[in-house]
Amino acid sequence: MELTFYTDPLCCWSWALLAEIEKLERAFPEKICVEICMGGMIQSWNNFEDPLNSVNRPSQMGPIWMDAKAKTGIPFDDRIWVDDPPSSSFPACIAVKTAELQSKAMARDFLILLMRGVMLEGKNISKPEILVEIADKLSLQNLDFNKEQFLKEYNQDLSREAFRRDIQKAKMNNIGRYPTITMIPARKRGIIITGYRPFQTLKEAFLAITSV
Repeated sequence: MELTFYTDPLCCWSWALLAEIEKLERAFPEKICVEICMGGMIQSWNNFEDPLNSVNRPSQMGPIWMDAKAKTGIPFDDRIWVDDPPSSSFPACIAVKTAELQSKAMARDFLILLMRGVMLEGKNISKPEILVEIADKLSLQNLDFNKEQFLKEYNQDLSREAFRRDIQKAKMNNIGRYPTITMIPARKRGIIITGYRPFQTLKEAFLAITSV
């Protein structure tokens, strides 16, 4: 079954949901193929508005992260939205797609390091030097990751085009909120789930659509 994870590196609920997706993968090994689609949630704060959560400036993101922490039990460093708020999620999204030019596994590992950096370590992942720092970490973590290739390809034609395709895919499938996942079994109709859901809910959805 193909599970597409529509996400963004600055989405706290995506970080919480990723842990539940990993539980689902462990429960059904070799039965789920996870695709990552980068949403580009915040191009800039000049044109960002989330009316559902009443957010249109960085300081208003802190309470959202605090709510996610309370409801999921996952720690978040919400002080970043006051101390050093990221100006955009686009640089981090492009970094993930740049890593994906090497492999889908590299893209996922890079995304995890980005999310951990901003949400647990208070790192501003919109800054180029932080993206280089993340690349350094991945090169130490995985010897197959080519840091020099990443730096050469970052924010160039191929990586920017890959990011544009993700944004177009989300629009084509009417994905407007993050996180969202779609589960599509082979030759069957799939389902769409928007927002954070615990493992048990994902498991029930997986079993329901694979048994039809």
